Amino acid sequence: MVRHILATVAAVLAVAACSPGEGTAASAQTPSAATAEAARHPVSGLKVIDLVVESGGKQIPLKVELADTPEAQARGLMFRTELGDNEGMIFPSETPEPRSFWMKNTPLSLDIIFIGVDGRIMNIAANTTPYSLDSVRSAGIASGVLELRAGRAKALGIAAGDRVKY
Repeated sequence: MVRHILATVAAVLAVAACSPGEGTAASAQTPSAATAEAARHPVSGLKVIDLVVESGGKQIPLKVELADTPEAQARGLMFRTELGDNEGMIFPSETPEPRSFWMKNTPLSLDIIFIGVDGRIMNIAANTTPYSLDSVRSAGIASGVLELRAGRAKALGIAAGDRVKY
């Protein structure tokens, strides 16, 4: 009798393991969930998007965190101690206006790149001073600001006049 019950349980488990039930549905959703997670930065939780700087006939691809809310823009890269070679953060302006940034609570030195309404870089504040409360300003009306780790703009050949697309 016990052997018959064990055989029945084994048969039920084998059928359940092979049937298209919850396990299959969950597996079918896993790629979407992984894709959604891959699109978020592991530290900030912000959406990560592709950004390209067109410089001297070449395309410079970057993966940047999208700071598209007032809260995300206020926090920026504060408290961050790492930023990869081809990573950054983009701060789009809902309404183009002169922009200014400071380095309060920011231990990383940054290149702060101001983007004009035409999508071209107006000016770059290179190698900013960590924790500084001094304002770093755009040279005019900005439609966005891109932050990279200090020295990356120069290393990548990014300069005023280059076009930014995201």
